[in-house]
Amino acid sequence: MNTVTGEETIVTTTSDLSTATVDVQDASIPTLGFGTARMSGDECQRAVERALEVGYRHVDTAQLYDNERAVGEAIAASDVAREDVFVVTKIHRRNAAYDDALESTRASLERLGLSTVDLLLLHAPSSRAPLEETLQAMNELQDEGAVEHIGVSNFSVEQLEAARDGSETPIVANQVKYHPYHHQDELLEYCVDNDVCLTAYSPLAEGAVPGDDRLAEIGDPYDKSAAQVALRWLIQQPNVAAIPKASRDEHIEANAALFDFELSEDELAAVADVGDGLWNRLAATIGLR
Repeated sequence: MNTVTGEETIVTTTSDLSTATVDVQDASIPTLGFGTARMSGDECQRAVERALEVGYRHVDTAQLYDNERAVGEAIAASDVAREDVFVVTKIHRRNAAYDDALESTRASLERLGLSTVDLLLLHAPSSRAPLEETLQAMNELQDEGAVEHIGVSNFSVEQLEAARDGSETPIVANQVKYHPYHHQDELLEYCVDNDVCLTAYSPLAEGAVPGDDRLAEIGDPYDKSAAQVALRWLIQQPNVAAIPKASRDEHIEANAALFDFELSEDELAAVADVGDGLWNRLAATIGLR
């Protein structure tokens, strides 16, 4: 788990991925989640079942993905207790109007077969309704007990600040694209300063990371792959969770094998330099150096 205390960042590791969390405000979000975008039906259900067997305790879905039913069936079929699985779904931005947000979320719960979802996100900024209207519906769902925590996705710093100002309850997460080739330094700084989890989707750059020899070289001393190095780089940063997607068992298992090694400060910088080289400025800004 990564935590920040004053100017000092403390990084601890665990051999059990099911116990590593990002703790922000009143939420404890498993550091490594399982992404399900572009998976559906039996493939999705089987992959989620395997992920839960391996030890993942954070499963991410969305109305847009058209796989909530498969995710719910996997959770129901698993030997893992429901209360031990942190389930995330997202309101499609076309459902951002007050009534649509309420109705679509209740439909999501029905598809998932759940009475409560752990984290509900607005999938992206929407022109269908003022943000305050969507947040009002999300807050009402919390009051009903249908939703535990709320957050957003694909929000800029300015949009995230507006969401925090407009919600009666904490905005605990912003899910955005983040990987070594696509940095989020300003947003990460804001999330650290305001106790928000930055959840990294597409953390392997949609398949570009595994073929990067520079990342593979960093992983060689640890017997780790380029993908494992990139994922470790993400979750070793404060307030960051990652949700890699995988359908094959070997990739599901490999993506989870992140807690038996730790990158040095120089290695963290080297991973960042594979992208746009902003790590040094970010590290200095949020006290990593």
